Amino acid sequence: MTVAKTSVLVLDCAEPERLAQFYASLLGADVEAGGDPDFVVLSGADGVLLAIRRDHGYAPPSWPRPDDAQQAHVRFLVAPEDLDEAEREAVALGARPMTAAAQPFVPSAREGRRLEERTFADPAGHSFTLAPAPRGEGVR
Repeated sequence: MTVAKTSVLVLDCAEPERLAQFYASLLGADVEAGGDPDFVVLSGADGVLLAIRRDHGYAPPSWPRPDDAQQAHVRFLVAPEDLDEAEREAVALGARPMTAAAQPFVPSAREGRRLEERTFADPAGHSFTLAPAPRGEGVR
């Protein structure tokens, strides 16, 4: 019998408290107080678990360039009709849109706005994507 397990994605950075606040605001998650200031855990109402760890020698990823290539990538599913608002929210919190050449989505001439995935860098440089949730999958 397999022992029950859960997983936590851990992102390294130089300033865990700052990055934890960014993701807590983006995800509507809570920052869990712990005894280690170098390791911060976030938990969301939808079961999202994310941890931020201080790396004193941290070098931000340079993805899509090869030096210090992509270290991790988080994909957040958003109701398709909420993608534009989610993008505005992420940018207002400090996310930086990736260059047009690195983004996997294209403008839609028919609708006059971008569709599909939207890729950003968080304040520490990790890439993340806001992507439409498949129809029928609940996004709260």
